[in-house]
Amino acid sequence: MMRKLMLSFLFLTVCFVAFGQEKGGGKSKKENIGVVEKGLVKISILYPYAEGKTFNMAYYETKHMPMVAGFLGSNLVKYTIEKGLSGGAPNQPLPFMAVGAFYVKSLSEYQAAIAPNIDAIRADFANYTNALPLILVSEVVK
Repeated sequence: MMRKLMLSFLFLTVCFVAFGQEKGGGKSKKENIGVVEKGLVKISILYPYAEGKTFNMAYYETKHMPMVAGFLGSNLVKYTIEKGLSGGAPNQPLPFMAVGAFYVKSLSEYQAAIAPNIDAIRADFANYTNALPLILVSEVVK
């Protein structure tokens, strides 16, 4: 009887240890790819769609965003580029042609890096769009 109890206890201990080592609440590593850390600062640059507005995605992807990313240095964690496809509801007009986002560790470091380069950044707008971007600065919560 004591031997069965010890074996049962040992089996349960091994199971708890094995399952307890899995990270992410049981999610596979593939499901965690692309997760952005809580507490990072996200700078979203939204380009509103309107009749007559244009956007050169190839230029934005290969020239503009890498240029700005270079200004941010080691403060930059990652950046993303999104192409607008449609509005949220069926037959709703496209609200944004594109959205760029920078994820940085420090807002003050971001601002210090952008300030001396703001004229170059704004001058480059004409190379890829005639839309005036909206900018949202936020903190990643989850």
